[in-house]
Amino acid sequence: MAVAAEKLNVCDPIWSALRTQAEEIARNEPALASFVHATILSHHHLEEALAYHLAKKVGNDDVSPMLAREIFADAMEADPEIGAAVRADLSGIFERDPACHSYLQAFLFFKGFHALQTHRIAHWLWNEGRRPLAYFFQSRVSELFGVDIHPASRMGRGIMMDHATGIVIGETAVVEDDVSIMQGVTLGGTGKETGDRHPKVRRGSLISLGAKVLGNIEVGEYSRIGAGSVVLKNVPPGCTAVGVPAKLVNCAGCDRPSQEMNQVIDPPA
Repeated sequence: MAVAAEKLNVCDPIWSALRTQAEEIARNEPALASFVHATILSHHHLEEALAYHLAKKVGNDDVSPMLAREIFADAMEADPEIGAAVRADLSGIFERDPACHSYLQAFLFFKGFHALQTHRIAHWLWNEGRRPLAYFFQSRVSELFGVDIHPASRMGRGIMMDHATGIVIGETAVVEDDVSIMQGVTLGGTGKETGDRHPKVRRGSLISLGAKVLGNIEVGEYSRIGAGSVVLKNVPPGCTAVGVPAKLVNCAGCDRPSQEMNQVIDPPA
């Protein structure tokens, strides 16, 4: 088993880095040694460690941590895309968040990461027809982390939910790859309409803190939504929208807003 784990480390740089960083913490902070051993070092691959870690957080008297761990492990084994997305999310957080100094920090302590990965499991359950259980995990994430993502919503890879408190994402919302979402963001509907009624956020966009994007509208790829804005109409690719209601103020913004994380909106000339 040790040989197998070593081979996995060689071909899985994120997992290898997590183990190295966990070993450093175990050496330098004795109070956390048992925690990092149980959460990282006693496991043979990232998916196994993540199932254990999330289950300890979201399991309760209704669905025990042991049962939740089995459910999470089954989901990740059945759908390898979940594990690929997890690794992309960790890379995105480390690259974009100046407060993140290691993959391990995000894995162990960032509730936005925990909420998103639990959503990935809930989304798999939803697609498997196990919708009451998917709702259960949605509810637990909302209670624990203050993040409410409907299990039917579709989330791409490399997503960063910074701080995450107060994020709400509706049932028919789509968030594509490499999007950054700040705290207090809502991707919601506009009333009691049914059917496809939530925003579609395209690749590489930045949704700044407190922004509300409402209705079945599109936020084009590599665009920016300013802090506190209320967006009710489509935002073209590469544009910046700000205000209540939001208006386009700059269609020549940065090339990769979700990576650059520049939330300063220059006034129009």
